[in-house]
Amino acid sequence: MFLPRILLVIRQLVRGSGSGSMGSRLGNTRYGNGVPNGSANGPANGLYTITALSRWSILDAQLPVPDKISTIHVYDFDNTLFQTPLPNPKLWNSTTLGRLGSPDIFVNGGWWHDSRILAATGDGVEREEPRAWNGWWNEKIVELVRLSMKQKDALCVLLTGRSERGFSDLIKRIVTSKGLEFDMIGLKPEVGPNSERFSSTMLFKQAFLKAVMETYKHAQEIRIYEDRPKHVAGFKEFLEAYNEQQHGVRTRGPIIAEVIQVADISTNLDPVVEVAEVQHLINNHNAIVGSRSKRGRTERLTIRKTVFFTSYMIKPEDTKRLIALVAPHLPENEVKYQANAIIITPRPCPSHVLEKIGGMHAKMQWGVMGIGSWENNLWAVSLRPVPSSAPYHTDSGTPSVVIATRRAARPSDVNKIQQWQPIPPDKAFAFESEVGEKVMLRIEPEEGAEDESDGFQKGRRKYAKLDGDDRQQQRSTSGGHGPNSSRGYHTSNYQGRGGSRGGFRGGPSGRGYRGAPRGRGGGRGGRGGYRSLDDLGTRETQNGVSYDDNFPSLGGYQASSQPAPPPQQGGQWQSSGGPPGGFGAGGADLQKFY
Repeated sequence: MFLPRILLVIRQLVRGSGSGSMGSRLGNTRYGNGVPNGSANGPANGLYTITALSRWSILDAQLPVPDKISTIHVYDFDNTLFQTPLPNPKLWNSTTLGRLGSPDIFVNGGWWHDSRILAATGDGVEREEPRAWNGWWNEKIVELVRLSMKQKDALCVLLTGRSERGFSDLIKRIVTSKGLEFDMIGLKPEVGPNSERFSSTMLFKQAFLKAVMETYKHAQEIRIYEDRPKHVAGFKEFLEAYNEQQHGVRTRGPIIAEVIQVADISTNLDPVVEVAEVQHLINNHNAIVGSRSKRGRTERLTIRKTVFFTSYMIKPEDTKRLIALVAPHLPENEVKYQANAIIITPRPCPSHVLEKIGGMHAKMQWGVMGIGSWENNLWAVSLRPVPSSAPYHTDSGTPSVVIATRRAARPSDVNKIQQWQPIPPDKAFAFESEVGEKVMLRIEPEEGAEDESDGFQKGRRKYAKLDGDDRQQQRSTSGGHGPNSSRGYHTSNYQGRGGSRGGFRGGPSGRGYRGAPRGRGGGRGGRGGYRSLDDLGTRETQNGVSYDDNFPSLGGYQASSQPAPPPQQGGQWQSSGGPPGGFGAGGADLQKFY
């Protein structure tokens, strides 16, 4: 009986003696040879070792000895440490924003599950890595990480809900380029070290944090830096419950816990790059769906566009000049500025009208003529074409641009202005505009009926049910008029008459997104943008399409007709090779997607 006991003790010691390269961050005094913090049997039996804990990290470095650590610093990656691009609410309708974030729509993963999207940040990996993704960091958090690196008794952890399989290499390259060194980098695995499966990011992070705290029993405090309000609340509840349990069944004793909410630093990709990467995502999805012998819950997808209006688009610098021209006549508050579009037609422009004015992206010069207002609630500037013989078409009787509105005024009320105050010659100027469409894109089943104008179903009432909150978005788009409007459009005498007087209503939207699919859909709650990798709230900000959205025209978008490339690793970013210019580099190959 004595010999088997000796063999058992030897086996336990072998299990508990971890091997691997020694960490270089803070010297060798912090690092041991896998000395167990309790027993070597690991968390499967409720006991924890640094050998077992190392399985949660994608790094090969040896973890610090438990009795050398007195504080634990945990940093979130997306929009806490790194400025991560989100789906652009000015590009996609509300339902599509939800679909992009959901893991249930694309068989190869959505926005947060396809590493090509993160790889497209800035000018793409190949260009950004040498310059350490300069400008894409939260430098205040970077400085805190550097302080954690210098603190000998601190365990420095990067923790993200992104998948271990798809993002390990890319995230290591991003943080390494910045010179940041962590003791642990935790990404969500398909299966945990003890065969766990996690239904949400929060459950994964809680299991990770418990393993860390149970292993480093001498740590007296833990600090977590997180941008998502929902996760901040989730961490606080988890840590409070953990400390409460320590008063009953004591495994390591209570720990001082602080969860710091970090201001959101989210941004967007270049619009052309974003559409191209989403098209890549769809191409890979369709290739996988097409290769299946039986169709399951998924189906082929495509990108379609909703055209809200066609206009002469005004450059931002000229918008500022127009507002400055009218500013002395405006009240001090309750004013909503616009001044960035001269409406040609609501919805898509009829082909014969578009042909007469030179086609999409045609340039047009305008000179300012007068300033007018309606009931002290709408202010506009009347215009003249330059030269006066230039062909043009506008949706109002007098060519004009709405500068500002307030209260219940709608841009269509510009046609009620009867008198225009001439602009003095010393303040007059001319500016250039470009023909474009106010477009929002949507992802739909490929077999669905295609209506490029607005997704309305023919033969039904004007506000038939749309994707998500498209009805509200239609109401939010200014620049057109209802069927009872008494005003008419204007085409220059050199064109003849023509055009469409669609039933289009204006007014700013005060509503958020609705109708997101289950899972990670619906946009990122709280302060706007994506809120979680798997559980999204509703958007609190105003994100419907509106007349005053100053955004590049997407009128030239056409869904790619090119065959999808063979899917590789679920359509993920590849660390080498790939199209010329790298993902996100804006190369010529993007033209077939946008």
